[in-house]
Parts: sequence; structure tokens; C-alpha cells
Amino acid sequence: MDPRRTAPSTARNREPILAVLQRALPARALVLEVAAGAGEHAVFFAHAMPGWTWTASDPDPDACASIAAWAGAAPLPNLAPPRAIDAAAPAWGVEDETLFDALVCINMIHIAPWEATLGLMAGAERILRSGGVLYTYGAYKRGGRHTAPSNETFDVWLKQRDPRFGVRDIEAVEKAACARGLTLEEIVDMPANNLSLVFRRN
Repeated sequence: MDPRRTAPSTARNREPILAVLQRALPARALVLEVAAGAGEHAVFFAHAMPGWTWTASDPDPDACASIAAWAGAAPLPNLAPPRAIDAAAPAWGVEDETLFDALVCINMIHIAPWEATLGLMAGAERILRSGGVLYTYGAYKRGGRHTAPSNETFDVWLKQRDPRFGVRDIEAVEKAACARGLTLEEIVDMPANNLSLVFRRN
């Protein structure tokens, strides 16, 4: 059985996300992706930018198997083997290896407990070099308000699935980031009422 997973949203958002990352990151960069899921983004970005060394991670063994399978189907020298990393964990197992230029997190913050966001920010403080980028993508509220009716419906669905989930306020995410030495540098409107947040490590 083919372990590769697929997400229809990846085909819709990968090019707009790549455009933001290309502006925010240098042409050569060491990148860690947290909550990489199926691994389709990792393969796409590594193929598009040969100067980026990309490591995808996820706490789910099935997701890691999917990442490895996608990587095996399109072998790329700049795509590292997947890592088992839980964003909420106090240590990720990469802290003693190197400092990363970028930390990428796509569609995790709203579909995980708030502790995962706090862990993401703490991880960024630990593993990013000075001037490094934390990039997040997903649905957000602004000033406590949803940016579109579809996001409000999505928020209800998320909370029905798990009360710990939900569309987060940008202000709350920014506050958590600032507490870990990160500055919100850019907010970019994206397809399907999503936003990209670009943070910079102080």
C-alpha cells in the first residue's frame, strides 16, 4: 500500500506560499518544517529552491512515512529524511545540531491545542539563528473578528472536532512570539481567506 498522503489544499496554496518564502528567505537556507503532514509541501519547495536544505517533521508516524514516501518518489539532494517532532515538546532533538535559517509551519496553529503554538514559539527561540524567519500560514482572526464568514464556519467545525482547536487571534500569536524574541515583520493576504505571518528572530 502506498503510504503517500495527499491534501487538495496543497495544490492551491503551495505556489502563493513559495512566493512569500522566496521574499523572506535567502537563496541558500537551512529550513525546518514543523507539522509537515503529508510532505507534499516539502517536496515542492525543495524542488523549486535547490539552495534550500529542507527538513520536514511531524509527530505522527504515518505522516513521517508519507513524507519519506513522497521524498522517495522524487529524490532530491536538498531534502533531508523526516524527523519526528512535536511542536509542543520542550525539546525537539535538533537543538544541538545546528541553527536554522527558517522555521516553517503551515496549517497547524488552528488545528492544534494552544500549547502547540507556545511550543512553536519556544522552538523558534531555540533553533533559529539571529535574523532567522518563522513563517506560519493558516486562518486567523484580526482584532477578535473573523476575516470571512467561511472562517467563522471553519472555526465552529474545528471546535466541534476538539474544543482545544480554533482560529486564533493574530494578536495572541504575535504576543506569544514577542515573548520568545520574535518580531512580526509582515502579514500577507493569501488564497481562501488565509494569511501568512512572517516573524523575524531578534
